[in-house]
Amino acid sequence: MRLFVSEGAPGSLPVLAAAGRARGRAELLISTVGPEDCVVPFLTRPKVPVLQLDSGNYLFSTSAICRYFFLLSGWEQDDLTNQWLEWEATELQPALSAALYYLVVQGKKGDDVLGSVRRALTHIDHSLRRQNCPFLAGETESLADIVLWGALYPLLQDPAYLPEELSALHSWFQTLSTQEPCQRAAETVLKQQGVLALRPYLQKQPQPSPPEGRAVTNEPEEEELATLSEEEIAMAVTAWEKGLESLPPLRPQQNPVLPVAGERNVLITSALPYVNNVPHLGNIIGCVLSADVFARYSRLRQWNTLYLCGTDEYGTATETKAMEEGLTPQEICDKYHIIHADIYRWFNISFDVFGRTTTPQQTKITQDIFQRLLARGFVLQDTVEQLRCERCARFLADRFVEGVCPFCGFEEARGDQCDKCGKLINAVELKKPQCKVCRSCPVVKSSQHLFLDLPKLEKRLEEWLGKTLPGSDWTPNARFIIRSWLRDGLKPRCITRDLKWGTPVPLEGFEDKVFYVWFDATIGYLSITANYTDQWEKWWKNPEQVDLYQFMAKDNVPFHGLVFPCSALGAEDNYTLVSHLIATEYLNYEDGKFSKSRGVGVFGDMAQDTGIPADIWRFYLLYIRPEGQDSAFSWTDMLLKNNSELLNNLGNFINRAGMFVSKFFGGYVPEMVLTPDDQRLLAHVTLELRRYHQLLEKVRIRDALRSILTISRHGNQYIQVNEPWKRIKGSEADRQRAGTVTGLAVNIAALLSVMLQPYMPTVSATIQAQLQLPPPACSILLTNFLCTLPAGHQIGTVSPLFQKLENDQIESLRQRFGGGQAKMSPKPAVAETGTTAAPQQIQALMDEVTKQGNIVRELKAQKADKNQVAAEVAKLLDLKKQLAVAEGKPPEVPKGKKKK
Repeated sequence: MRLFVSEGAPGSLPVLAAAGRARGRAELLISTVGPEDCVVPFLTRPKVPVLQLDSGNYLFSTSAICRYFFLLSGWEQDDLTNQWLEWEATELQPALSAALYYLVVQGKKGDDVLGSVRRALTHIDHSLRRQNCPFLAGETESLADIVLWGALYPLLQDPAYLPEELSALHSWFQTLSTQEPCQRAAETVLKQQGVLALRPYLQKQPQPSPPEGRAVTNEPEEEELATLSEEEIAMAVTAWEKGLESLPPLRPQQNPVLPVAGERNVLITSALPYVNNVPHLGNIIGCVLSADVFARYSRLRQWNTLYLCGTDEYGTATETKAMEEGLTPQEICDKYHIIHADIYRWFNISFDVFGRTTTPQQTKITQDIFQRLLARGFVLQDTVEQLRCERCARFLADRFVEGVCPFCGFEEARGDQCDKCGKLINAVELKKPQCKVCRSCPVVKSSQHLFLDLPKLEKRLEEWLGKTLPGSDWTPNARFIIRSWLRDGLKPRCITRDLKWGTPVPLEGFEDKVFYVWFDATIGYLSITANYTDQWEKWWKNPEQVDLYQFMAKDNVPFHGLVFPCSALGAEDNYTLVSHLIATEYLNYEDGKFSKSRGVGVFGDMAQDTGIPADIWRFYLLYIRPEGQDSAFSWTDMLLKNNSELLNNLGNFINRAGMFVSKFFGGYVPEMVLTPDDQRLLAHVTLELRRYHQLLEKVRIRDALRSILTISRHGNQYIQVNEPWKRIKGSEADRQRAGTVTGLAVNIAALLSVMLQPYMPTVSATIQAQLQLPPPACSILLTNFLCTLPAGHQIGTVSPLFQKLENDQIESLRQRFGGGQAKMSPKPAVAETGTTAAPQQIQALMDEVTKQGNIVRELKAQKADKNQVAAEVAKLLDLKKQLAVAEGKPPEVPKGKKKK
């Protein structure tokens, strides 16, 4: 077969993506021709793309070519796909051709471009919501997805033309855009130029006619409501009317949490953070915060959930940090474990257990897995050329070496991995290596080591992946990374190191060595569970009943998706392996990377000193979560998102709904007599709620957050259109209408409080307290929108949820975290402070500090007398000093006071 494509021809995108999916099914030659070359002899005008079959026949319709490639892959045709292809040809293409022509050839921008295609985009978004499926024709990618993605990609790859309110479309588009065949097709056609790559081709095409049809609206929700079926509306009303009686009984709480036969048992881990440093915002969103959202969601679904994490404490990094600070490795671990735990507590991470790897259980389980691998012939011995520092008189473990990466030339590559290109490397491969301790140039010498025989385990791994990946929620980047490792062929991997701080190797001749941290670090999940319960094997040797979700940044994928599975499969002890591997891309800071040494970026122990509540940090980090590609923290964007999405959208709606109940109806939810429009709103909220569930079940955390904001926007619009503040002053019918609008709005606010719980738990609890939401409704989230605040329900005191972030405040923080904090003197080590008080006394003081802090905030919000505020602030500072002494820390020096 021969495929003819032309540079810059939009139709080439979907056919190249479809061809990529069918790679290996047949021989295919791809030829690039000019836009004016006539490939098909019997056509009077040039036409690309064209597929010439081995029979000599030609296919010259984009959808026909894509269909042929899909059929080669074993795809079976279905009616829904055919309907989408017909719609793409008759509805989407005319609108899209006009939009691309306006943008690329005529240089128009904004609504001049988007106006012609907005209706079509809204149709796709609404269809995805209604089906409650990730793809156009169901749970799996189909021909329709590739054809529509290829048509839309030139326009939607620019975020300005992908409306944020169309969250279902956004999610679908990002999913496809991160797949390898689609990425390759986009690179081939657009060549890093974006939509401008189409200009030479489009300039030679006739100007398309503007699409006909009714006027396009800028309010897609009106069109969405109009297309709801009567059946959908009736079902939503029925569910609403059942109210609280629809809620199932709460699951009884267990201690310890153990799998239960017949239930969904969800085991969640987040990558164990290195104990030797303080996590920055990228570390927090990459593992613990993302996993926390899913753990909280799992509990709302009443799934039997165990969420665990802990500090990774063995290895070179700990020894290095101990040398830097003049402490023993154990003292470093003790110090930084407390720092990590405090940071995650402030961020409200809901671990069931937060442990550590320096435990007897870690040694016992790691050595058992090793012995089983050794007995089954999966461990090799070999001599390794290693770097040895003659000045320090020791072999240098990976983290004690720095040099130039042999792959990308990065000048600060570590001896085990390059932080720039992500490649794993052996220290002897580094160019211009240096000892990190004394900066001398090490020499290469031999040392005997143990290796995991990955080539011998490769077939088992591929069989396991073949069973696990289909239907799982492994992220596209995780799948790609593991495939690339397998494509290159697995090689034996060294599992020992010449160190003292680590799990001892139980083998004669290797008594002076320890296990390489990335052999035993992933076993830390097992040992942390074993320290939590002696019945740990019910979680970790129970793959039939346990669903394991593991959260991490993409650099950890090889160890969780390949090294540990190979170890567990080789040990042959029925270990639970990862079902869903959730990997993020990287979060950058403004225009660069986080750097503790240079004082660039916000680190976990600094966030709480900014005066910005933890829930605001959670919200913004989750809003920009790097799901499909790297993203960047931006102070300006944080201000905008707080002031627009939280203050003006979400907070405004929830506060207005509650205030109307308090002000107009004495604090009692009024009677609700639903009109057809109200019933349609119920159905629309139900659709968005189900979209939220669908996304979180697939661990699309960032996109699910947008569903919350979409419902809030619809609530604001509903209030604005119906104006209950005016109707309450009118006739009896008007007052009744004001009651219905207020009652429905406050119930939407109640629903939002539960949907918010995984993202902003403190704000969620505050809303629920203000609305006096019944306890069962706070802990369970169904797929239907229920009336949880019936007529006559009394709510509590309503107050604003969010505060505006000011430009000068944000600019000050930007300056502070742009390199300034590196100059600040470091906090004294915990080990150097006095003794700590009893835990009960510390907790009592923490409660007092929180209580007094709330008093100060309320006084400031009310703009109370300055002397009164100062007196309460003095009490707060005194309580903080008492707490610091109780915790064994030195009292804080008041900020802003300069010594004379």
